Amino acid sequence: MLKIIIQDQRYLSPFNERARDLRIQNKPLWLIQRDVLSPYIDQEIEIPSGTPLPKFNEPCLVYRDNLYFDAAFIKSFLVAAQDMGGPCQAGFSASDLAFREHALPLSTSYTRQGDNYLADLWFFPNGIEEYSEPVIVDMLAHEVGYYHVPPYISFNQGDLVFYVPIRSMIAIDSWVHVFIADVVFGLFKRGLRFEEQLKRDPFYKLRILGKALYEGKQVLECSKLVKIGRNCTIDPRAIIHGPTTIGDNVTINAGAIIENCIIGDNVNISQDCQLMLSVVGDGSFLPFRASMFMSTFMENSMVAQNTCLQMVVVGRNTFIGAGSTFTDFNLLPTPIRARDGNGELDVANRPILGGCVGHNCRLGSGMIVFPARTIESDVVLLASRDRRVIDKDLRYEDSDHHQLTYAGLHTRLYPRQGYVDTSQWESVPEELVQSIEDAI
Repeated sequence: MLKIIIQDQRYLSPFNERARDLRIQNKPLWLIQRDVLSPYIDQEIEIPSGTPLPKFNEPCLVYRDNLYFDAAFIKSFLVAAQDMGGPCQAGFSASDLAFREHALPLSTSYTRQGDNYLADLWFFPNGIEEYSEPVIVDMLAHEVGYYHVPPYISFNQGDLVFYVPIRSMIAIDSWVHVFIADVVFGLFKRGLRFEEQLKRDPFYKLRILGKALYEGKQVLECSKLVKIGRNCTIDPRAIIHGPTTIGDNVTINAGAIIENCIIGDNVNISQDCQLMLSVVGDGSFLPFRASMFMSTFMENSMVAQNTCLQMVVVGRNTFIGAGSTFTDFNLLPTPIRARDGNGELDVANRPILGGCVGHNCRLGSGMIVFPARTIESDVVLLASRDRRVIDKDLRYEDSDHHQLTYAGLHTRLYPRQGYVDTSQWESVPEELVQSIEDAI
């Protein structure tokens, strides 16, 4: 089958990078798509967004490259599409709780059709055709509690829940969708599938119990649930509960507590760090007593000691100073708003949500970041009396390094879409500069 990939050229704030290049569950999104579709595909082509689809007379799968999907979703869609026998487009019912509560808010990629929403994913059994019928895929959502709000804090006290799907698909239009894909549609889904398999397969349960008895460990600590790569150094006083995946060349020191996480290659986790339902990218470093709860850390980043990340997304090559805190709960019961696919503030549909830091950032010690605030890529924030509380979104122009003598030592690696560097224009003739500015 032929795969046609429609390139989504939009940059996601605050990363200033296309969705396909961001890491989801510690893998680039384009690589996840390739791996999931590899059993069905023997050739592929890519076309820019807005380009007419080329004409082929063979079965084609067409999708936009900002989509995250898993193998269960693709299998369900293709089976339903082949049963229908004609051109099909994947869709969701507005009553699907996983889609309505987690995928739809802040998104700009779905097309509404009555009570359904259509995604940019098509199957053409006999080549490209102009029309297609919707195939509504049930994501099989399960209600899973994750947080308890005491009654003296909120009027809506009680357990907060995620609607965790067995089949996952979401368009990555906002940094919040990275959080959803990693935590709700990733780690929570993995735990849910494990629990479901325990219920329906008694032999699977016996194999896990037997492995735990053989290794002399608790059930959640046995090698059936904690997958460890090659050349790892793990202190015996560390506590690791599965389902957890640990990459190659990882060092985990005494007192570390890790529960249901994805740990990449070449990661160093120091003493007394606590990680729960989080993704730690390749080459990352967590010094002692750093904490992560339902957070994403992309590759080659570092969070210093005594820093707490809760429901936070951090880009690659970023440093967060010691003692910083990302808050995730509004003290007054007001809706949390975040940037949508158009860069506009909209209700995030999340009662608890941390912030987001882009790529190549440097944050000083002791920062307090309010819920859902974003820090654009390449920003440097110095610890000072004037810069302790981050209560608004920060852009590159707000970076403190612009005021420093050695500002040029910090290279801007991720400019916004359409940005043109004018720093070297002084040596360019004025007439040429004016013509370039007019063209922009």
